[in-house]
Amino acid sequence: MSVPTVEEVEAGQAVYNKHVLAIYDLLVLGFSCQFLWKCPADRMAKQYDKFVSNNHLDVGVGTGYFLDRCYFPSDYPRIALMDLNNNALMYTSERISRYRPEIYCRNVLEPIFISSEKFDSVGVNFLLHCLPGDLFIKGVLFDHLMNLMAPNAVIFGSTILQSGVSPNRLAKRLMRFYNEKGVFSNQNDSADALKKELEARFTAVSVEIIGCVALFSARNY
Repeated sequence: MSVPTVEEVEAGQAVYNKHVLAIYDLLVLGFSCQFLWKCPADRMAKQYDKFVSNNHLDVGVGTGYFLDRCYFPSDYPRIALMDLNNNALMYTSERISRYRPEIYCRNVLEPIFISSEKFDSVGVNFLLHCLPGDLFIKGVLFDHLMNLMAPNAVIFGSTILQSGVSPNRLAKRLMRFYNEKGVFSNQNDSADALKKELEARFTAVSVEIIGCVALFSARNY
């Protein structure tokens, strides 16, 4: 598969305008996760509570739902937000303004350069299935994010799969529609492909399938 074009990259995030973000928690994390993807949002919330650190980078921030609710090890964590969509960055930064987050507008499919301390945890939640290309192509984001990770740091997140899972009829129709519009690009995304990309870069890898969703974590020891 060829390298994603600028237009393809933009398509995966352009839908997240202020109106969509206003209903995202209810529509996506509520209805879709529960009844279509069959992975309730509280499973992802537990993953945040398990892995999030006091020095955390969140990539593909959505609405900041999990950052707003998770339990940080202290009351004053360092949080950084990274996304290509300024609407999502502004929405999330306002939601968790009590933490005074750092904000970085970046395309994770390109090399990332920021002049700051490296991070102890990196969250990549519901981002991979919105990036163009197969997992071999978009797996390059792990290379770029590794450069921002401190020794022994953990990267964790989730993504909606289409290959190797059994979505219900409505989930199939919605995934097909999203893929046609470029919002999703997960036709060939499977747990095996995800695990392969992670294991090519990290020594300790976990991939758990819940419904149509892969929950993953990885680090180097």
